[in-house]
Amino acid sequence: MRIRRKKHLDERMQMVSSVVAVAERDVINVYKAIEDKRYFNIEQLFGNNNEIEMDVGCGKGSFICELAKNNPNKNYFAVEMIENIIIVGAERAKEEGIKNLKFVNTGAEYLPRYIKDGLISKIYLNFSPPYPKTSYANRRLTNDRFIKVYKQLLCDGGIIEQKTDDKGFFEYSLEQLKKHGFEVVDLSQDYIEGKIVDNVLTEFETKFNSLKVPVYMLRAKLKSKNAE
Repeated sequence: MRIRRKKHLDERMQMVSSVVAVAERDVINVYKAIEDKRYFNIEQLFGNNNEIEMDVGCGKGSFICELAKNNPNKNYFAVEMIENIIIVGAERAKEEGIKNLKFVNTGAEYLPRYIKDGLISKIYLNFSPPYPKTSYANRRLTNDRFIKVYKQLLCDGGIIEQKTDDKGFFEYSLEQLKKHGFEVVDLSQDYIEGKIVDNVLTEFETKFNSLKVPVYMLRAKLKSKNAE
């Protein structure tokens, strides 16, 4: 189902330019794009060089806005490719004056064009589309091409934290991360609110908790950037 374009979207995106890190779309081919580096100036964006975490597929941004407010001594990138969706979180961040959060309006595969290797300490993958059909497997945010991007961006010992309500996707992700040199350090196939200290609930998590739907959670640590 196509999402109806929000009214005055272009003007609204211009109004939130202070919280959106520019991601050019001048080169569509991802391989050519990542060769033409346009690295963000981190100190200029955030005013400091604090530790950086990233939410990939941030949706409307409720999770990452709360997380950033709760942790003012860390910086955050919120990545979402659809303008129609990212605008919601960006407008909230601007309205609430969340200084340590920047939204990046691009696909995850383009991130190495803008973010230097080893800069990110943690990546969140919250309720990403599971794409259960095998023919759509290349769209899963834990397939080979995306995990290779995460490994490039993560620092030594960097963490990926995933939550999903889809057991098949969870099991797929678990095997993928192990294959690419990640060590699973925390795992729950019946995640209960409160297990993670200082946990921030996503919109989906709140919904699933109220319906008593199981949520699958894992944390995986990058052991070696060279492992496959």
